[in-house]
Amino acid sequence: MRILVVDNNVELCRALQEYFETQPDFEVVGLAYDGEQALTLVQELQPDVMLLDITMPYLDGLGVMERLRTIELERKPKVVAITAFGTDSLLARLMALGADYFMVKPFNLDILAKRLREFAQDSSAMIAASSSLTAQPRLTTEQKVMRLLHDMGVPPHYKGFSYLKEAVLLCTDDGYFAGGLTKEIYPALAEKYHTTASGVEAGIRNAVVAAWEHGNTSFIRQLCEPYCDERMPTNSLIIAKIAEESQTSQTNE
Repeated sequence: MRILVVDNNVELCRALQEYFETQPDFEVVGLAYDGEQALTLVQELQPDVMLLDITMPYLDGLGVMERLRTIELERKPKVVAITAFGTDSLLARLMALGADYFMVKPFNLDILAKRLREFAQDSSAMIAASSSLTAQPRLTTEQKVMRLLHDMGVPPHYKGFSYLKEAVLLCTDDGYFAGGLTKEIYPALAEKYHTTASGVEAGIRNAVVAAWEHGNTSFIRQLCEPYCDERMPTNSLIIAKIAEESQTSQTNE
């Protein structure tokens, strides 16, 4: 299934792209960060599905859908509207403009993928493309880390999602050692993302809190046992455990 991701949140776009790269039946064919760019890419790329953010500069998602109705396309894409404001009036407007589904932020990526596969059942072309796939390819370490973060329920649009992923990858590359988080990893990420070490630490903490309170708490407990039961894990514990699990799963494959 060929997907066009449209959202002015660059980090969310990248997170969605990285997630779909771990799914053998999806392909992100383009990323757009505003409505005008989205309309251009829809005509150039002819995607099967467009993930469309509603709040964007220049031309918002509603404007994109209005203009989409006037464009001659061989096949119009399925439209999944993404919004942080799920009001009845907005949802009614989205449906009237032809949205096939909507997701309210923050959302679970596995549920999104499930809905997209349900859309594919309505298209024989998509089914044919999906049925020709063979076994899922071996995942890279980065893809394994992404999968673990999604399993935890870390919101992909949080800055801490990217910080956490990068911190884990640094640990898997260079090894985790006491004091390395504050002395090496936080400063390195701060330089990369043009922020401060304390900002990186706070971003990771916010992501862990969100996953603990609204994500898959039982999975996090299992991942961090025996050091985590009813208490939320520390940044250092969650980073070390994700790094350890990503390496363990790689060995077992």
